[in-house]
Amino acid sequence: MRHNKKFNHLSRKKGHREALLSNMAISLIMHKRIFTTLAKAKALRVFAEPIITRSKKDDMQNRRLVFSYLQNKDAVKELFGVIADKVAERPGGYLRILKTGHRLGDNAEMCMIEFVDFNENMLEAAPKKKATRRSRKKSAAPAAEAPAAEESAAE
Repeated sequence: MRHNKKFNHLSRKKGHREALLSNMAISLIMHKRIFTTLAKAKALRVFAEPIITRSKKDDMQNRRLVFSYLQNKDAVKELFGVIADKVAERPGGYLRILKTGHRLGDNAEMCMIEFVDFNENMLEAAPKKKATRRSRKKSAAPAAEAPAAEESAAE
């Protein structure tokens, strides 16, 4: 029975799936962005986000736990150094998945998975605030004109 086992098995046995996700997580940490299928990206997000959360608190226990998942010294060093500094104030949601279309050979849905804080183009567009639907200046202008009209009528 497979009660309460809701993660995607990706048509692989446990050892193969763990190796795949570990290697993809290492590539994501080292390159900050990778292109893969949508199913693998969603599985990778579930695998990598708790690891990134662990990296926010830099102590020996967290480094050992992260190393047990990744098995790569350079990736652990990058994660606890550069990436942990960028995501320190973010409460979660470290990764973004953007769909890129379908693969030519088998029509698999492809996407790009990346760190939210490392895409400069999206960060520049984010601070732009959307204007409100009602402009406050227009509503204030007729109110200022109304007393002037009353004064001219009183004379």
